Amino acid sequence: MSVQGEQSPLSSGAAGAAVFPGSDSRKFNYFEPKGRKATHYEDMTVDVQPDPERYLAQGWILSFGDGTPTYSKDWTALKSSNWHLYRAPDQEWERTHYQRQSTIVGMLKNIVDNGRRAGAPSRFDPRWVKVLQDHVGAYKHAEYGLGKALTQAQRYGYTQMINNAILTNSSYKLRFAQDLTLYLSEIGLDLNGFDHEAGKKHWLEDPLWQGVREAIETIGGAADYLEQYFAINLVFEPLVGELFRSGFIMQAAAAQNDFITPAVVSAAEADYEQNLANAVELFQIMSSDASHGEANKLVMQGWLERYAALCGKAADLLQPVWSQPRVKVVQFADAKAASANRMAAICDAVGLQAPLSLN
Repeated sequence: MSVQGEQSPLSSGAAGAAVFPGSDSRKFNYFEPKGRKATHYEDMTVDVQPDPERYLAQGWILSFGDGTPTYSKDWTALKSSNWHLYRAPDQEWERTHYQRQSTIVGMLKNIVDNGRRAGAPSRFDPRWVKVLQDHVGAYKHAEYGLGKALTQAQRYGYTQMINNAILTNSSYKLRFAQDLTLYLSEIGLDLNGFDHEAGKKHWLEDPLWQGVREAIETIGGAADYLEQYFAINLVFEPLVGELFRSGFIMQAAAAQNDFITPAVVSAAEADYEQNLANAVELFQIMSSDASHGEANKLVMQGWLERYAALCGKAADLLQPVWSQPRVKVVQFADAKAASANRMAAICDAVGLQAPLSLN
């Protein structure tokens, strides 16, 4: 059953003036759940953010000085027949988000504390220590930049469900940037000569990282909030973020006598699986929209080509990092091929064509 705003204009706000899903129910349920019954997640997110097309008969109560409403569909180039159709697969809302974040932080603290207590950092290969100092120290700035971009993007989401997904994505990015900062600071106490400022210097000055910086700054400067969400989860993450985390750090660390760093980084890989599922669900809805699907595909294909070129260049510039560990157990070409396959699978899931630049 469709909501009142999709049938005929409502001229009264009185009780009983509208017929909507759940009108005849003895339970308070004013929206159409995705499944047979509404979940706690849906109860906490659906229609929390007002929409004059749904139960707000008097229109927007507040607007900006130029007449722009509190929330506008024009803040993204994508169009939807029903913005409220989206439900994030992770069904995360405030309480569950804080619980998950707390669990991750506690897990990482135990791992790092136990590793340091056992003297593990002192057994890291010296050349690997420099990789951690210079390049993992640089990468934390990328995570922070993505988190800041998503913090800004979430404000413009037209529904609370979309805002929730983008904001929790931002929170995970900012937490992981903090995870890396704290981790490097703590193991640095056990390593003679560890330079805590080296990561920032490499981020700002090392040619290897300037492609990543360009991609992050371009994403952060985009005016379309769904373009930012798309570029981060469907392009940057598989081509750069996951490439560096899974394709290098997590595979190479053990051979350098480092069993702590992969555990720290694994939290970010789990975050991405969750964020990716949320993003794919949203953009699949956009690409299959009965009225706007084809137009949306054209817009998203344009985003895909633009950011794939930027992120592909950024990935190629990072190639020398793979050769810096003393024990080389993974090749850049293999890691890049895996990222290209991952990207192709993501494109297929949302109904887009994988960029030719990946071939």
